[in-house]
Amino acid sequence: MPSDMIERHDFDSGLCLLTEPMPAVRSVSLGAWLTRGSRHEGADRAGIAHFVEHMLFKGTASRTAEAIAQEIDSIGGQLDAFTAKEYAGYYVKVLDEHLPRAVDLLSDLLLNPAFEGEEIRREQGVVLEEIKMVEDTPDDLVHEVFTANFWPDHPLGRPILGTAESRRSASTSRARTRRAT
Repeated sequence: MPSDMIERHDFDSGLCLLTEPMPAVRSVSLGAWLTRGSRHEGADRAGIAHFVEHMLFKGTASRTAEAIAQEIDSIGGQLDAFTAKEYAGYYVKVLDEHLPRAVDLLSDLLLNPAFEGEEIRREQGVVLEEIKMVEDTPDDLVHEVFTANFWPDHPLGRPILGTAESRRSASTSRARTRRAT
């Protein structure tokens, strides 16, 4: 399909909406790309964009993690996310008739995350396991070593997941802050 079918709408809030009609397709893909990825993190916060990506699926002010999963499953949809160096993306794919529910769900994840203490601790462990998995996967590890050497002392040279040290220190820092208040 030619790119002239893509429509762009820029809002005063800074939001940019891109749409591409595909009349022959009954499915809808809806996504939000946030212009904050791992390159925007300081060394002490390395991996925070990826960690937030995980946490958004752990519940909102009105939905539990289980309710989120059940809702997307009940309409046969797919809900997922990814973190890159330049941005984090959150997306949902559903049949066109479920677009209003998909918009509501994705908006709720992005605008009303719960960030509950127990979920934060649990997910911290999940991310630490993910970091270990990269270290055990040669093709992932060689990419991390290459970028670290190509961009030494620069955010682009740091792993998107952060390091075990940066993730643990963020957890320790939060615990100290909570005790101090």
